[in-house]
Amino acid sequence: MTESNNTDTWQKTACILCECNCGIEVKVQDRQLVKIRGDKEHPGSQGYSCEKPLRLDHYQNGPHRIDTPLRRRPDGTYEEIDWTTALDEIAERLRAVRATHGGERIFFYGGGGQGNHLGGAYGRSLFHAVGAKYTSNALAQEKTSEGFVDGELYGSHTSGDFDNAEVAVFVGKNPWQSHGLARARPTLKELARDPDRSIIVIDPRRSETADLADHHLQVKPGTDAWCLAALDATLVQEDLIAHEWLSEHTVGVEDVLALLRGVDITDYSRRCGVPEASIRAAARRIGRAKSVATYEDLGIQQSPNATVCAYLQKLMWVLTGSFAKPGGMNMHSWVFPIAGIWFPVPREKKPALDAARRTVGRQAMRRGAGMMRWVSSRVVGRRVPGVVFEHVALLSLSYFFASSSVAVATPLADTLGNPAQTGFTPVTGARIISGLIPANSIADEILNDHPDRLRAIWIDSSNPLHSLADSARFRRAIRSLELSVVVDVALTETAREADYVLPASSQFEKYEASLFTLHFPHNTFQLRNPLMPPMPGTRSEPDIYAELIDRLGSVDDDVLVALRAAADVGRSAFTLTLFATLEQKPQLAGLLPYILYRTLGPTLGEGKESTALIWGLAHLACIANPDAARRAGFTRSGAAQGDQLFDAIIANPQGVTFTDDRYEDAWRYIRHADGKIHASIPELLDEIRLLDSEDPCYTSADYPFILSAGERRAFTANVIIRDPGWRRRDKQGSLRMCPSDATSLNVTTGDTVRLVTETGSASTVVEVTDVMQPGHVSLPNGMGVSYPTNDGVDTVVGVPLNTLTSVTRRDKFFGNPWHKNVPVRIERIDAGD
Repeated sequence: MTESNNTDTWQKTACILCECNCGIEVKVQDRQLVKIRGDKEHPGSQGYSCEKPLRLDHYQNGPHRIDTPLRRRPDGTYEEIDWTTALDEIAERLRAVRATHGGERIFFYGGGGQGNHLGGAYGRSLFHAVGAKYTSNALAQEKTSEGFVDGELYGSHTSGDFDNAEVAVFVGKNPWQSHGLARARPTLKELARDPDRSIIVIDPRRSETADLADHHLQVKPGTDAWCLAALDATLVQEDLIAHEWLSEHTVGVEDVLALLRGVDITDYSRRCGVPEASIRAAARRIGRAKSVATYEDLGIQQSPNATVCAYLQKLMWVLTGSFAKPGGMNMHSWVFPIAGIWFPVPREKKPALDAARRTVGRQAMRRGAGMMRWVSSRVVGRRVPGVVFEHVALLSLSYFFASSSVAVATPLADTLGNPAQTGFTPVTGARIISGLIPANSIADEILNDHPDRLRAIWIDSSNPLHSLADSARFRRAIRSLELSVVVDVALTETAREADYVLPASSQFEKYEASLFTLHFPHNTFQLRNPLMPPMPGTRSEPDIYAELIDRLGSVDDDVLVALRAAADVGRSAFTLTLFATLEQKPQLAGLLPYILYRTLGPTLGEGKESTALIWGLAHLACIANPDAARRAGFTRSGAAQGDQLFDAIIANPQGVTFTDDRYEDAWRYIRHADGKIHASIPELLDEIRLLDSEDPCYTSADYPFILSAGERRAFTANVIIRDPGWRRRDKQGSLRMCPSDATSLNVTTGDTVRLVTETGSASTVVEVTDVMQPGHVSLPNGMGVSYPTNDGVDTVVGVPLNTLTSVTRRDKFFGNPWHKNVPVRIERIDAGD
């Protein structure tokens, strides 16, 4: 971190506007991000960035930042309070809710956006400290359908190798603007100009990516399921599938083939509005390719039949055998899973006497944990006894760690990740996936008289009132709670309804990281150093959570003191004492981030306490992927491998490659015991059969257009950039429509219209463009947030989309809102109206 406000030094960090988190370098002057460029040393992005991070100072600086805790008065206004008062009162009110209703009635939302996952990870300790049970975040209105399908087919997330793919298929995805793959634009250009490779786009809009495509299947809005089913059916009916591969590597595929043989391709083409010849041509290109990589995104994830679409698009590459190969789809490692189950890949070579070492090692840790803590407390500060204890710990770890680490780490990882929380929510019966309840069920879990309704909410670095469907309903919900707390850098729309608002340091004022480690075969991770000291009055989330947990008294002081002493003795002493303590006291598993912050953290240097969790994540990553980590250069054995990775992360602010896989290693990530892809998902096969009985139409006489709410454009991003001045063009966030619709409405570019849905209305300017098809209009994401002007008056630019959306229009399985399929009426507003 640069202590001075002025520097000519390029400092390494990353973009925080999408999950790619491209590496960037920044020059800081008077706390301003004055120069920004791509970081050529970043192992993933390699110098690439789009235009958006060049404007990140609009996030870092401006009148939107808050610098003191706020407490809501009875009249709805806010008063400034000091940190001690805020934390004391919040801790007491959390205790009261827990005592009256149980900790499971305290709900947690968020935990970091596109780049601030370190603070959210520390928030898991508060989650467990209060005995919470339910949580959610933005993934639960976007990715849960795909996550469910991934889990059923093979167990976890897959990534496409688009650098080498012969055919790239993008479904409801425009990577030219939304990215999602490393070096998106150069990769797309390389694909487009290679005559031996092809791009296929399924999108109702003629996006920038569609303009590059060899095949653009321009479906009618909301009909992707029929298009995808027709593509899969063509592969089967024209015998373009990998029979031998399917026989060897899948189970249940005959159920899938039988269904697809019966699909009427001609009829499904009619229903989705794409010529049959175009569908067959695209399917034949997929079928004859040596490799196929696919990517789905919000265009189908927030449209009708999201779960079915996720299944059908994955069947394209399953049926053609494009897995665990260059240019295909591959499962990958994680530093720690952003959702789902932590999965240790079996070692290629087990230690001798593996089972015996595991049994003896775990028993010794359970029985000896108390003695280790006692010894730590006695030898700290004494050189010779400390050296002896460190040496004994090192020998013990070298003999037992490799055999026992998976057994010890699994309950820790499972508790922190919360994947075991499945089933249904207590009030509405909404289906839980990967530990997340559907985001658009939250208000319904609050606004009722059910005895098990939610009573308090903690919101971390998220703005659900703005991002979830039907903002007015969520506003009523948060106001009805007994306690609501928001941690954020700004007084967001959600924060304005909370009982307490705690000002966080920005992502460039503290150590931060993203857990979007989604790459294969070379997976990368970056710990971002602070570029400047925290803005006065703000605190980092790890510090906030630690202070609250201190007040709750969730961990005995003697345990913390002993572990801190072990950390002072040395890494081996600390590792052994910590793992033994957690083996002996499994109830502390969920508090591990807090424990690391308070014990290992102070030994890492002043201001670096939050990097202690990175030490834990480095160990979990090496325990889960010891061979891939070794191939990436982390060759030490046992616990020393995790320490080696941690040291490398700290020493390389541009990021590190933490695992190096071979393509065939993708098979080792499959979670099914038989190591095969389970192609048949019965409940989704039943749902596909229902497509025959539906002729999709989502408009009516009252609402004759379909609005796609949240189109990604050149100057839109997630709403952490609140300053409308960051946009160089399309500053109002115009409504895009095709020329024929503009003619029928008697409007032209620059005119103002009123949008009316079943939920609300809004006014916006028009942009006439031929990228839209008749009956389909779009508004951009990232608009409609308040921002104070120079005179202190709040202004709102653009349409807050979720004033127009409904919680009732959502996926039947996991509640994904149909943000990309909103029936709307458009009314011309004449001058003077």
